[in-house]
Amino acid sequence: MKTASGAQLDFGRLALLLVMLGVGWYFWYSPVFWPLKLLVVMMHESGHALATLLVGGSVDRIHLAADESGSCLSRLPPGMLRQIAVYSGGYLGSAVAGAGLLLATFRFRLRRWVLGAACVWLVVMGLLYAGDAFTLAFCVGTAAVMGIGAKWLPDGAVDFVNLFIAAFTALYAVFDLRDDLWNSAVRSRSDAALLADLTYVPAVVWAALWTLLAVGLLSIAAYRSLHARPQGLQMPPVGSRARRA
Repeated sequence: MKTASGAQLDFGRLALLLVMLGVGWYFWYSPVFWPLKLLVVMMHESGHALATLLVGGSVDRIHLAADESGSCLSRLPPGMLRQIAVYSGGYLGSAVAGAGLLLATFRFRLRRWVLGAACVWLVVMGLLYAGDAFTLAFCVGTAAVMGIGAKWLPDGAVDFVNLFIAAFTALYAVFDLRDDLWNSAVRSRSDAALLADLTYVPAVVWAALWTLLAVGLLSIAAYRSLHARPQGLQMPPVGSRARRA
């Protein structure tokens, strides 16, 4: 299967992504994946924080909890659109992070840069905005692990870690929407409920909109990531003998 630009579907990448998605889904409730789930919660809260800064607000602090919940406390200038952007930034932020990781890992093969960027992000967020010792410890500790991995792991292991984080983040972004927004009991306490109070648009409508945007974004990123660019023909280097001829 080719795109209009001639890129071909890489069945090896597709198989690997499906395997990792399957592993993440099958062992979803395993305590082994608790750090990864908390990492995606941090992405969610970072989405709120980034949206706050983009609309001219300020972030006071971010809290993570061991039960995989989180909160971002911020101050916003007046305006409904600003509030809509900030309330939407969490769920869409984690979807954007998942899409970005898929592209960085599969499409651009950034390898150690992925872990290095994640390390810097966690340190900055932890030092600037961590509102409690647990959040700071998680951010700094996870950053240290990623930094060590970026420095010392062999290339193949770095690729494996990046691919699994990318797949798990994409899976969690969708599951997060399913659990938090399509469960009526949870939805009543979610960002969708805050927007419903603000706009009088029902929370389930916001849930549907965010789900469509997140799934669409992840689908586009996966499609782009799973299509390898054509390599084209490469001319051999001209040697000294050829130049003399």
